[in-house]
Amino acid sequence: MTSIVATRDVEALSAIHALGFADSWSALFFGALLAQPGVYALATSEIEPAGFILIRIVADEAEILTFAVKPDQRQHGHGRALMTAALQLMTENHVARCFLEVSVDNTAAIALYTRCGFVTCGRRRDYYQRDQGHVDAIMMDRMILAGAT
Repeated sequence: MTSIVATRDVEALSAIHALGFADSWSALFFGALLAQPGVYALATSEIEPAGFILIRIVADEAEILTFAVKPDQRQHGHGRALMTAALQLMTENHVARCFLEVSVDNTAAIALYTRCGFVTCGRRRDYYQRDQGHVDAIMMDRMILAGAT
């Protein structure tokens, strides 16, 4: 079982992010995000985290800002544990709906989000820049609280 903790270790977050994203975010950028009200980072542990999820909660809505698991730690349940913890945090904060964006070529993430109840609600053409050009983003959402609209 993966233990999940809140973290403010911006160096660790940035290092993990760099392993998963070509356009990775700096520790300074993570620090600026975490200084904002309603922004939470959850990691698999404080010591050598395998992954993290960064979410922002505003009023009764949440957004998954970014989510990464070290490549050598994927397929070990860390992503599912992080998502479960994030959804629990959203429930505790009375979030009605959560949004996220994911690259159309990130099939593993899309599969995880779908297993966690997210559905496609839109598409952003040419949203992510790649060496070979641009890739679309799929927008997904999920109702969190029962009866939310």
